[in-house]
Amino acid sequence: MNELTIGGAHSIVGDDFTRAENPVALFAAWMREAEASEPEDPNAMALATADADGLPDVRMVLLKGFDANGFVFYTNVDSAKGVELAANPKAALVLHWKSLRRQIRARGPVERVSDEEADAYFASRRRESRLGAIASRQSRPLADRQTLMDEVAVLDERFGEGPVPRPSNWTGFRIVPTAIEFWQNGEFRLHDRVRFVRDGEGWRGQRLYP
Repeated sequence: MNELTIGGAHSIVGDDFTRAENPVALFAAWMREAEASEPEDPNAMALATADADGLPDVRMVLLKGFDANGFVFYTNVDSAKGVELAANPKAALVLHWKSLRRQIRARGPVERVSDEEADAYFASRRRESRLGAIASRQSRPLADRQTLMDEVAVLDERFGEGPVPRPSNWTGFRIVPTAIEFWQNGEFRLHDRVRFVRDGEGWRGQRLYP
């Protein structure tokens, strides 16, 4: 698994997260704790999109970057989520850490990352993962697993020891959040919740009833 890139953590968050003023810094602090406590994939998140008719769809993906500009994940643009994002470029996400009894929700419009960002991330992946990304016609019908493995083997032979370039239909998307909510479990379901709403160039925080 590639390392998650986190930017924008420039302030110290106190023990009472409900007093935090910067959701970027708070996210970074919670992610660091999750990386230390979650046994696998602390950056796994549920990603919700909707098709042109507004019917929602959700699946687990890996968060691959976060900074003041938003949350980044990568996919095949011809996949179900890629097609849905082309028709309705908005999305929501949830990260849940059972070991910490915490979750983070966010939603907002979606934009593609630059080709330079996508190239850099694709090059950082294991060679096998790059071959798989090219071979997979993501979300399309597949006769059997062997067909996919045979296609990967053909690509492996074709590229040999040379570079494996990023395919044009594989890139990253950035959710530019208009709202970010932090939730922490409390006794007797008296949980702590804070929602940050974008306010101009900054954020406005509000504690919520559980």
